[in-house]
Amino acid sequence: MKDLRIAWLLTSAFYYWHPMLSCLTQLFPQTTAFAANWRGYAPGFEDSFVVDVVGERKVVSLTKSETSYGSNFTYLPLTIVSHLLRFKPDVIFSNSFGVWTILALLFKPVGHWQVVLAYEGSSPGVDYRSSPARLAVRRMMVQASDACITNSHAGKTYLIDILKASSQKVFLHPYEVPSGAALLKSAKIAQVQPLEVKHPTFIFVGSVNPRKGLNLLLKACVLLQQQGCDRYTLLIVGDGEQRSELEQFCQQYHLTPYVQWVGRVDYNALGAYFQQADVFVLPTLEDTWGMVVLEAMAMGKAILCSKFAGAAELVIDGENGYVFDPNDAQATSTALQAFINDATLSDRMGQASEKIMTQYTPEAAAEFLATVAAFVRQPQG
Repeated sequence: MKDLRIAWLLTSAFYYWHPMLSCLTQLFPQTTAFAANWRGYAPGFEDSFVVDVVGERKVVSLTKSETSYGSNFTYLPLTIVSHLLRFKPDVIFSNSFGVWTILALLFKPVGHWQVVLAYEGSSPGVDYRSSPARLAVRRMMVQASDACITNSHAGKTYLIDILKASSQKVFLHPYEVPSGAALLKSAKIAQVQPLEVKHPTFIFVGSVNPRKGLNLLLKACVLLQQQGCDRYTLLIVGDGEQRSELEQFCQQYHLTPYVQWVGRVDYNALGAYFQQADVFVLPTLEDTWGMVVLEAMAMGKAILCSKFAGAAELVIDGENGYVFDPNDAQATSTALQAFINDATLSDRMGQASEKIMTQYTPEAAAEFLATVAAFVRQPQG
């Protein structure tokens, strides 16, 4: 098994993939990540796995939506085929239902490889349940694949119930997971000035756009203010098209004493901002997974997570946080208020988050992928 040649087809090998790829390479030294839009190695993972940069991807928006992903087509370089034929992989893990997965499946008889289709998670904007043509293509791809993997139960349900994948060939385990140790190490190195905050300190990390639901979180903060709750800080780490509008909203409703706009930060500084916060909040209206939830949990943070994020499955209500409907401002403000009223709650829940994440490490993800690789390599009777 150690001699297996593993290929990972990643349309965008962002930094959070690197801990898992590093661990997978330790199990299978002949592992190569094939990437478009390569930004370089994450700090601490330099040259810990091999990358073959195939080219650039281009995302073409077909229909836009303010509250969902919308309909997109991702162009990827077709030269991936020649790269794979040169590499001669035994097993290919390929992200989602894109062009690279189609090509990997079409060239199976030529390359004599097995293909594992990786579906991050289920959500309305990416499932295309109302598109018979897309579903037909996806069902054919699932049938042609040797196995499917997914991070979430919702993803597994979609693969089996909607795309008719064999339940024996669908494997569930979070494989997009962070390294808590790497986040802590980067936090020590990053030159980040301590912020003047009130506790509890809530933190939002992500793009400032309508899909992420930050406007709904700020409406809940208005309710807090009306109820006399003024002993907290909300840190907003990120930038985007909606920032100017939401800054004006904060001024209009007198939220500026409680809301601090940090702006976009380098990934290697993310851990330092998590360290200054008590509770992570994700008010998204749609996220197939929500890697930042796991990053916050790995950093020992209590979690307030929208029910529309795939990673909400890792939040145990009342244990390491609360799952909420961001469209319900009153329910959101009640969840925030729980931490304001109980100064010890965030610490207790943060410890629970850290404990939960001991099951979902890059090492565990690599072992999971090794199990799937062994399954697809065995003779199928």
